[in-house]
Formats: sequence, structure tokens, C-alpha cells
Amino acid sequence: MSDDETFTSTPYRPADTKPDNGANGQDAKPDNGANRQARFPLTKFGNVLMASTAVYLVKSLIPRTGLVVIWGPPKCGKSFWVFDLLMHVALGSDYRGLRVKQGLIVYCALEGVDGFRRRIEAFRRKYPKSKDAPFYLIFTPLDLTRDHKALIASIRAQLPKGVNPSAVAIDTLNRSLHGSESSDEDMANYVRAGDAIGNAFGCVVPIIHHCGHSAERPRGHSSLLGAADVQIAVKRDAADNIVATVELAKDGAVDLEIVSRLVPVEVGQDEDGVTMTSCIIEPVDEPAAKAAKDTPRLTKGAKIALRALHEALDELGEVPPASNHIPAKVKTVHVEKWRTRAYQLGISGSPELRARQLAFQRAHEVLIASRQVAQWENLAWVP
Repeated sequence: MSDDETFTSTPYRPADTKPDNGANGQDAKPDNGANRQARFPLTKFGNVLMASTAVYLVKSLIPRTGLVVIWGPPKCGKSFWVFDLLMHVALGSDYRGLRVKQGLIVYCALEGVDGFRRRIEAFRRKYPKSKDAPFYLIFTPLDLTRDHKALIASIRAQLPKGVNPSAVAIDTLNRSLHGSESSDEDMANYVRAGDAIGNAFGCVVPIIHHCGHSAERPRGHSSLLGAADVQIAVKRDAADNIVATVELAKDGAVDLEIVSRLVPVEVGQDEDGVTMTSCIIEPVDEPAAKAAKDTPRLTKGAKIALRALHEALDELGEVPPASNHIPAKVKTVHVEKWRTRAYQLGISGSPELRARQLAFQRAHEVLIASRQVAQWENLAWVP
């Protein structure tokens, strides 16, 4: 979205709940009375009709039904990206040139509740017309396997009769699973719970998930990935853009890539008078995206150091006094705090202090030289 983009919201209409007269694979007019009694009715080949309803929520990206796994490392921006994507659905606004099927969204925000509230406020301030969007938040802790029936009942009880959500998003899998991500039984039960939600409403269930230690695949048992209709990886590139890539799509094209960036937005002041901020998602145009791809790939140590800086800024960052050397209203963190976080994230495989110091020094030099990190005296920040 560009700064001057405004959403043109179309009126929300409930999903069609009428029978599809055969589009679901059953004969509209059974040949004989036996079919009415059959638990598994037969449909003659010539009577199998193709459904004419749209099969997507966001064309070429998010299907109308099924499970969608969006995965990536911590702090990569995946929750920001999914929130922005689903807000486009709620408002019926085309997403990056892709057609959108408008629908009501239910979003289970199960971690970082305060941050999510600020995220919503940032979106409302940037796009005032979004305040009446059919987008509903759930902040209550959730065990999806145990609670999915209660969740379905709660959603039905609070929405108008006949109105179903188009998506029920779960953020994150870890916060909604009472069990082990590596257990085949626990994950199989989790998948069945997700399917039950999708079947109850005829909707898609996006699940936000973390990656494993190698950052090469989603964490946990492979049964989740086997059940996913779409799998989307979210990562940061060398220019710190958020890159979402379709890795798997049962009924669509893979390798579709969406490049975005986080833009800070002031959302008010806290009780101490300190300015509070959050971020909104904006698209990166093609030349900028190409330039990001052309940037040399960071070393493993530099990636860890960059991630450490983002985490340190999120948790410990402060806006310093006005200075000619540091941009206004930018959070900074002391280099020692950054270094400590890099050590904690394993910037060096050696337990020796000297090895860790050298690893951080090399990563620091790479990040400064590539202008992905800025520093003045002992304060560091992301430009």
C-alpha cells in the first residue's frame, strides 16, 4: 500500500448457505428411493457438477477453505504481514493486484496482546476508513484441540444468524497447542481441530507458526505440513524487507513472492508521556525488491546479530535525547546489550568468550558496512 492508498470497502454479505444443487457431489434429484437411505450415496459421473463459487479468498495466495501454514523465524514480521493481508479481506480491497473475496475475519491473537492492540491502532490511524471493518479479535488463551468446539460455538453465538467468518486465524500454533509440536498424535489432533473449524464455517484457517533451529522448515511434526493446503514462508531479506513466499499450494502456483516493509507509526503516549509506536505494512515496489535481491547475502553470524539487534530494540530500546547524529524518534540500544543478545542467540558455536567476541565483531562490521545497522558512540539502531 502506498501512503495515499485508501481502502474502498464494499458492504459485507453473509456467505451463501443455500444448497448447491449438486455442486457438492450429490445428485440434485436421486434416481430412486434407495439413495435417500444410503449413508454413502453414489453420484453418477454425468451428474457430478463443478462448483461455480470462487475457490479463493485472495487469488493465487489464500484459498477459500482449508489450512494455511505461515511460518518463519521470530521477529520476521509474519504476524504483521498476516494481519495486513486479512485486513484487506475484511475490507474487500485488492491485495497487491490480487483479487480479494471480501469476508468477515476472526483473529485469535494469543501472544503479544498489548503489541497487537497498538498494531490495530496504527492501522486505524493510517487508514481511518477501516474502523468499521468486519474484523474481530480473540485475546482469550486457547487450546485448539480441547477448545475448538467451544470456539466454534462462541463465534456462532456472537455473530448474526447465518453469518460465517471467511477466515479464523490462529496466532500462533505454539500458543494454541497443549502438547508437543513433535508428537504425531498431538499434531494429528491439532490438525483435526483446525479442520473442524474450517468445516463448521466453510472457511480457511491460517495458522502462524515458528521455524525450527535450522530455520529451513516449520517446526515440529510433518503431519501439519502434510495437511496444509498452502504453506507460506516469511523471512527478512538483506535489506530487512519482509518477504512472503508461497512454498506449497495444492491448487495454485508456487513461488509467488510478496515483498513488504514495516513503517513506524506513532499511536499515542503512555502514562509517563513517552511516545508509543507500532508499525504498518507497506509494499516494496519492484525496483526496490530487485535491489534487495541483488544485495549480497549476509553471513550466518551477521543474520544472528541483526536478529539480536531487532530483539534488543523491541525489548530494551529507548529513544535517546535529540542529537545531530541520531535520527529523531528512533529507538536505540547500547551495543553491550546488543552484544549480549547476540551471544544468547548463539552467534558463535564456541563457548570461549574470545570466539564469541570475534564472531560479533565480524558480524558488526558486515552490518555497518552494508548500512543495515547504524551506530553513534555506544548506541546502535536499524536505519
